[in-house]
Amino acid sequence: MTDDSFHVFDTTLRDGAQREGINLRVTDKLAIAKLLDEFGVGFIEGGWPGANPKDTEFFERARTELDLRHAQLTAFGATRRAGVAAAEDPQVAALRDSGAPVVTLVAKSDDRHVELALRTSLDENIAMIADTVAHLRDSGQRVFLDCEHFFDGYLHNPAYATRVVSAAAEAGADVVVLCDTNGGMLPDDITRIVGEVAQATGARLGMHAQDDSGCAVANTLAAVNAGATHVQCTANGYGERVGNANLFAVVPALVLKRDMDVLPEGCLREMTRVSQAIAEIVNIAPSTHQPYVGVSAFAHKAGLHASAIKIDPDLYQHTDPALVGNDMRMLVSDMAGRASIELKARELGFDLSNDRDLVGRMVERVKDLELAGYSFEAADASLELLLREELGEPVRYFDVESWRAIVEHHSDNSHLSEATVKLHVKGERVIASAEGNGPVNALDRALRSAMEGVYTALANVHLSDYKVRILEGSSGTAAITRVLIDFTDGHSDWTTVGVGENVIEASWIALQQAITYGLLRQGYPSLQA
Repeated sequence: MTDDSFHVFDTTLRDGAQREGINLRVTDKLAIAKLLDEFGVGFIEGGWPGANPKDTEFFERARTELDLRHAQLTAFGATRRAGVAAAEDPQVAALRDSGAPVVTLVAKSDDRHVELALRTSLDENIAMIADTVAHLRDSGQRVFLDCEHFFDGYLHNPAYATRVVSAAAEAGADVVVLCDTNGGMLPDDITRIVGEVAQATGARLGMHAQDDSGCAVANTLAAVNAGATHVQCTANGYGERVGNANLFAVVPALVLKRDMDVLPEGCLREMTRVSQAIAEIVNIAPSTHQPYVGVSAFAHKAGLHASAIKIDPDLYQHTDPALVGNDMRMLVSDMAGRASIELKARELGFDLSNDRDLVGRMVERVKDLELAGYSFEAADASLELLLREELGEPVRYFDVESWRAIVEHHSDNSHLSEATVKLHVKGERVIASAEGNGPVNALDRALRSAMEGVYTALANVHLSDYKVRILEGSSGTAAITRVLIDFTDGHSDWTTVGVGENVIEASWIALQQAITYGLLRQGYPSLQA
């Protein structure tokens, strides 16, 4: 663990798993725990042992399958029931027997929840907290207490909410966490209330923020400014309703903006990798515009920005993307200026700094093509092929004589798609036909069939994703169509773009470019060479 003076506490496996659409297996939870440990968090809340079989199994397997270097595993659970001693409560026993060195207890701190939800007295709720904390401490476990609905409770009855904090601290809770359970607080509320509670109780305070008002990260940072030394977050902001404070926004803000050493040395650089890996495990596409770790977090499009970045990247970036394991990207579009083209070309491996005429031609071609419907922001492969044309080094492996695609509908509601291509490949005229589960798939197969005898590496190149968009400002089925196609060779990925008056024409353009770029990556010499 890092210095115990400040806690980065992750609750992805418990609170984050309550997000709609996430359903973690035990193996998923173990894999995420390992990734969070690599990121360097101090505590990983694994779930509620005894409450469900999955979490109970997780803690059992964690004893032998998790070898954590930085984090301590934390079990979550409730205080004892009303009228039952903590030592005799089976839920408390499950926490005690979980093997977790740390237990996080949840308790009511809003008097209305005590009386209406728990249906017990305010004094009994205090006794439940003190008894459970003391019992687990006597059993050798460290205890954190989450004060559920604390801020709403404080606004309604500040004396009772403060009494809960004091009771937990006096019973031996190392940290008392103030929870904005409904997510409705604003940063100025958090700053004031955390400061008042810290002064009134002297307890070590933590912060747990939901994001229902869009302020979870800001509220967490406000609590730290007011004296909290424990922050609870989730990877990528996962959580119930709209989510929790995003671990990958809170931590870099503390490290890079507040100069706080809250992670072990070198761990911050793992952040983008860990964020994306967790997104893959939970099967939710990573947010491209997530701060720090999104693929667009350091992507620059406007020509004015690119001109400044060419001189000094810090002029339009709030931090160095390498510090969080990310990269700067230049987007080429109809907003592109000369600097955008130069920087993007450099990213692709071409130095255009001494060729002003070429840069000018590229700027005009890109703007003309985008006016016609093309978009090169996500199609680096198409842009590189365009750039090579302007450099006088066009890439060509085949010439197209003609192509066609047909879709046949049968009376039994089955469909058959068939495509035929006529190509000239290294001086030979080749005709190939293929069937597919759609016209684009049939064209892809026919194109491969015509060329695989000459270019054997095509066997390793596969279409991995396909996106189509009807462009704004056009009408219905007669509208201009843009297609983006993703290909992979198992080692790297690339994207091409095609635009046409119908989806098949646009797809054919993107397919040709994708196959051409794939052969270029495999090292085949162009027929022009």
